[in-house]
Amino acid sequence: MKNSSVLSPDIVRGCKAKDIKSQEQLYRAFYGFAMALGLRYCGNAEDAKEVVNDGFLKVFSKFESYDPSLPFKTWFKKILINTAIDYHRVNHKHQNHEDFYTLPEQETPLDRLSYEEILKKIQLLPPAYKLAFNLFVIDGFSHEEVAQKLGISTGTSKSNVARAREILRKMLKTADPVYKEMKQ
Repeated sequence: MKNSSVLSPDIVRGCKAKDIKSQEQLYRAFYGFAMALGLRYCGNAEDAKEVVNDGFLKVFSKFESYDPSLPFKTWFKKILINTAIDYHRVNHKHQNHEDFYTLPEQETPLDRLSYEEILKKIQLLPPAYKLAFNLFVIDGFSHEEVAQKLGISTGTSKSNVARAREILRKMLKTADPVYKEMKQ
């Protein structure tokens, strides 16, 4: 069942009946997927773990609403994203966007940019920019959907994504040895 988006009927029945063993099987099978998603939306592993655990609690408490004929990962991903957004609202409500961005003091030259390196750069974005960027660019939501999920205007969503892209562009240029050589 690992890495499957369709759950076995036994796990579905068990989770609907609030069976601890079935819930544990589900947790073990999807923890990696959940953490990868949580890390994209949170600035650090501790926050991601909190989002993941809150997300699993929501899944277990609302499991009766899951339709087993549909892929579990899609339903679960939606719950995790909404949990991450809720977490952001509660914990980053009064923080200034610009206060969070600082370039790393020592960046290593990148011969090739890997997926993991890009994700690390995204983690450096201010929380509001990171949320809008992840929802729009990575998860494919429209600006209208991003605005609705985050409780902001469509224009703010567009602005946050544009600013996130500009910050990422600056970070990547700063870390790129070819760009540094061209400037000299």
